[in-house]
Amino acid sequence: MKNIFVVTHPQSFHHIENKVGGWYDTELTPLGRAGAAAAAARLATLVGGEPVEIFSSDLLRASQTAEIIAEGFGQPIELTRDLREMSYGEAEGMPQQWLDDRQIPAPHHNRLDHRGGIADGETRREFAERVYRAVDMIIARPCATQIIVTHGFALTFVIAAWIKMPIDSAGYVSFPARPGSITHLKEDDYWQNRAVVSLADVSHLEDFAPR
Repeated sequence: MKNIFVVTHPQSFHHIENKVGGWYDTELTPLGRAGAAAAAARLATLVGGEPVEIFSSDLLRASQTAEIIAEGFGQPIELTRDLREMSYGEAEGMPQQWLDDRQIPAPHHNRLDHRGGIADGETRREFAERVYRAVDMIIARPCATQIIVTHGFALTFVIAAWIKMPIDSAGYVSFPARPGSITHLKEDDYWQNRAVVSLADVSHLEDFAPR
């Protein structure tokens, strides 16, 4: 049996500054750190005493989340660029309105190879290919319980890779998630079905929601 818990990093400074994230490398806010601690506590309950491996995007907001989680398990973190958020190229770190004014929706006939009006932005295909690569690497490891720390949009492609959705079909899929969420993915030993047990749960963050 395989259990994978996917965490989207909590609040980062680019959120409160209303700036484009992507590969723009900002730290967690104090509220984000509290959210990461809450996620760590929930994961401790979900995982119990099982051995665990922890993987994370190498961007600060994700790796800081992973560090807080890893401290409770006494385990190291394996960082990978493949779990990064989608790159928005020159828009990263710019005010969100700057991107909104320039972004162009993907045409219906080609959802995967469109750059969104940002010449050096990442396409969905490029994004999906690297996230799928990361998920395949993680799943191939023998450890039965694993934690992945990534980003809000990247979660969509982690799930798509888990359920073996062909990349050519991934141009339309979306699994929205709030910062700090936990998604539980599970494969049973007998049928080898891959389930999404819970999607983007944030009940552990109720005490940390902005008032």
